[in-house]
Amino acid sequence: MIDSATVQRIIETAQILDVVQDFMTIKRRGVNYIGCCPFHNEKTPSFSVSPAKNIFKCFGCGVSGTPVSFVMKHENMTYPEALKFLAKKYGINVQEKELTEQEKSQHEDSESMKIVNSFAQSFFSNCLKNTEEGRSIALSYFKQRGFRPDTIDKFQLGYSPVNRQALTNEAIKKGYQEKFLVKTGLTIVKEDGYKFDRFAGRVMFPIHSIAGNVVAFGGRIMKTDKKIAKYVNSPESEVYHKSNVLYGIYQAKNAIVRKDKCYLVEGYCDVISMNQSGVENTVASSGTSLTPGQISVIKRFTNNLTVIYDGDWAGIKASLRGIDLILEQEINVKVVLLPEPEDPDSFALSHTPQELQDYIDQHEEDFIRFKTRILLKDCNDDPMKRAEVVTNIVGSISKISNAVTRSVYIKECSKLLDVKEDALYAETGRLIKKQHEEFIKNKFRQGVETAKSNNDKNNEVSPDQLFADEQFAMQNSQIDKSKSVPAFVENVFAEIEEREIINYLINFGNLEFESVTDVNTGEVSSVSVATFIIAELLNEELELKNLVFKQIFEDYKQNLMNNVQIDASYFLNNQDDKIRNIATELTIQKDALSNIWSRRGSSCETPEMTYKKDIPKTILTYKLKIINMAEKQTLEQLKDKNLAVDKQMEILDQIKQLNEIRKTLAQGLDRIIMA
Repeated sequence: MIDSATVQRIIETAQILDVVQDFMTIKRRGVNYIGCCPFHNEKTPSFSVSPAKNIFKCFGCGVSGTPVSFVMKHENMTYPEALKFLAKKYGINVQEKELTEQEKSQHEDSESMKIVNSFAQSFFSNCLKNTEEGRSIALSYFKQRGFRPDTIDKFQLGYSPVNRQALTNEAIKKGYQEKFLVKTGLTIVKEDGYKFDRFAGRVMFPIHSIAGNVVAFGGRIMKTDKKIAKYVNSPESEVYHKSNVLYGIYQAKNAIVRKDKCYLVEGYCDVISMNQSGVENTVASSGTSLTPGQISVIKRFTNNLTVIYDGDWAGIKASLRGIDLILEQEINVKVVLLPEPEDPDSFALSHTPQELQDYIDQHEEDFIRFKTRILLKDCNDDPMKRAEVVTNIVGSISKISNAVTRSVYIKECSKLLDVKEDALYAETGRLIKKQHEEFIKNKFRQGVETAKSNNDKNNEVSPDQLFADEQFAMQNSQIDKSKSVPAFVENVFAEIEEREIINYLINFGNLEFESVTDVNTGEVSSVSVATFIIAELLNEELELKNLVFKQIFEDYKQNLMNNVQIDASYFLNNQDDKIRNIATELTIQKDALSNIWSRRGSSCETPEMTYKKDIPKTILTYKLKIINMAEKQTLEQLKDKNLAVDKQMEILDQIKQLNEIRKTLAQGLDRIIMA
């Protein structure tokens, strides 16, 4: 890993003009350079290089970025590879981060544990194929399961001999240290010093990291003894954190990317049989409840996940509670239910690859609809149970961030549950608002904790006390919370204002917006521009419609929630072309405006001087535009001559409410402009 100081030095040293000229011919035009874009075919030059801004942009295909991103795209390199490429060009010595003695020891231990695990995998594979015990017990078992030799090799399956010291003795004989055998969990040492193999007498399933390193093992017993656990797994260690590992991810990752979909099953054999039948994009949570870390691993490769269940209803209901986590990470979730008594392993082995894929394609259904159907099975006519199902389903829907997707599910569930849409919308809105308020309160708490000294960390201020201050959410806009955007208003598209909001996030996000005073201690902590903007939008349940702007907003929000500070360079060096393009354009725009103002003289206010006034103005303008357009759309509904009287009255009430809010917003906007 390149240390952050070296990364920063590379970024600061690399000059876009030098880098681009290594790969193509460009000519000077004014202060910039132009040439034919290397990323798409063109006859008229539209590729521009700005040495002053140290960025490039093609006005033909839209690609843009920094020296690092140019090398990444042109040479098809990863971010670290591009950094090393530029470091070599400029003679910068790339060193691993200088570690403390403790970090060095941990790093060395981790590497040693990986080496020991690799040795163990080879030992188990050799025992499987080249010993009489392994061939007669384990290899025959794998063949009985229908695993082909190439599949056994692909997943590096093996066998741990019945002799309880076979691996331990062989490893020590080969020079591997006992402490690493113990740390990996391969060897267990009793209090009297007796050492024995954890997995003795079991068939072995190595668990790989994304990079292909063996980090752990799962072992299945060959005996039919109910007193002995059927499966035993490696314990948690420095190289194995089960909540962040998926079985089969190393073998499946390329297929997941290629097919833009991942299938999730439960166990080792499920993955292997599915893979052998051609469904290579399959992984397993290995019998544990799905975790946010495992979902994040899947999200690195695709946003489409299909969970494959067998007919175990109790198991399905238990797992439903955890799959809501998938919705929170904006992954499209579908479900396939196999016919009883099949599981993915048996179904794959008893059907041809084409039959397997056809069944999956024909029986996929949306997770929310599936969950509704499953939970309704036990309701009968019991109104209390039915109410519990409604609450459960609405809880899942509230996890979905996309308002359009939520709306589709609410309409569908209204039919399935025989509940009015208005009631579902109201409950969903209540849950979302609660989640947003918790997020805002947490940001307050974190801000105060950051301001406190390390010796005073335990004196935590109540989030409710901080939230009651109202400085953060409403002081600058001077708007009564009762006059905020109502739930029935659809978040219409306001392109210009959305762009301005993202501009302030990217270019001003880390600057201080205002200070928050602890009402108990009087201590003052800083609230950043990013925290203010994100809280303002979340508090009103406003969702950016431009997909690139939304992605930038969500990325910034996620980093903020994880206490990770980012700035414009984070987006300028982003691997997503569209995000880089927007970041580049907004950075160019900001620098150009700053240059114009600076040339006009010191008496002229620059954006850096006025952002505290401009940001509330932008957000107010954004809200006002939404209200104005919503009022116009609501008025259009009155043109329907077939509207019932009660519906007309409802619409008139909405128009009255919108008009009051519009006036309040306009007054607040006038105050900011006049200030």
